[in-house]
Amino acid sequence: MALTYKIKSWDEDSGNVLVGFMVTDDSDDSVFIIDKSIVKGSKTDAVISQEAYNASQTEVNAWVASRSNLGKTFDPSNNTLS
Repeated sequence: MALTYKIKSWDEDSGNVLVGFMVTDDSDDSVFIIDKSIVKGSKTDAVISQEAYNASQTEVNAWVASRSNLGKTFDPSNNTLS
């Protein structure tokens, strides 16, 4: 599974930047949307994007983990997932 992060929105207001990512799982094209507010200061767009990416990792990792059993088959005769 590889994840692709595309910036879906970029809104600047009162010294902050609200960065929105569309995260796509290439294995099935499922999408997770997340927004993070970053203090702009004198940072470049690349630095702001990196900070937003870092700030989103807890939620993205939880999304990935929640999908770990999707598509598996449960065999009740021996209590296994395959």
